[in-house]
Amino acid sequence: MSETGRAAAVPNNQRIYAVGDIHGRADLLIALMELIKKDTASCVGVNKCVVFLGDYVDRGSQSKQVIDYLIHKIPPELKAVFLRGNHEEAMLLFLSGDTDAGRGWLQFGGEETLVSYNVNPSHPRSSADLTTARLSLIEKLPALHRDFLISTQLSFTVGDYHFVHAGIKPGIPLDEQTSDDMLWIRNEFLSSRADHGKIIVHGHSIRSKPDIQPNRIGIDTGAYSSNHLTCLILQNTQRHIIST
Repeated sequence: MSETGRAAAVPNNQRIYAVGDIHGRADLLIALMELIKKDTASCVGVNKCVVFLGDYVDRGSQSKQVIDYLIHKIPPELKAVFLRGNHEEAMLLFLSGDTDAGRGWLQFGGEETLVSYNVNPSHPRSSADLTTARLSLIEKLPALHRDFLISTQLSFTVGDYHFVHAGIKPGIPLDEQTSDDMLWIRNEFLSSRADHGKIIVHGHSIRSKPDIQPNRIGIDTGAYSSNHLTCLILQNTQRHIIST
């Protein structure tokens, strides 16, 4: 429900597709986009928007291919919104020269991303090794890919829905949320039953199926290991789920 007690809705002339965490699975992204394209073909007279909730890279083996697809292959009839996930944030910190962030990034999925760009994630990981890997990634990362990562946004709102990668800190207005919470928060947000003013649509926290609660909808179904990449479709007050 919305904050006024009516059923949550998006504007009458819009159909929204929200896509969960892809994590280096270009194969699943392509398959899901085919389902979305079939759905859009049956919907005429409405504006269509696809919101990607972040975590495009890491864990799966096809991070480079995922970014290529997102840059070049989204159908022109779909407005695309690309949110930033904590994994893109960590990758950008690594590229900026933050050694500690880089070491952590490689431990939770960054290795696979380096390999997808033909960079050797050397072992052991001394500061010198990390610097070598960073410089190699800078050399091999296409400028369009870096521009894409930098251009990702932290949140997006339409109608009674607010889209963000991880979630929000309960009790704080949506326009005062910190990037740290929007990218990383878990338990405090997931356990909250508070009315956030909007229904929060998020990824980040894996569940075996979409996690639909009165105040939030989680659609990270662990695609990189489950093979299920999930999309939430919103139009008027209706909700539908499609998945690979």
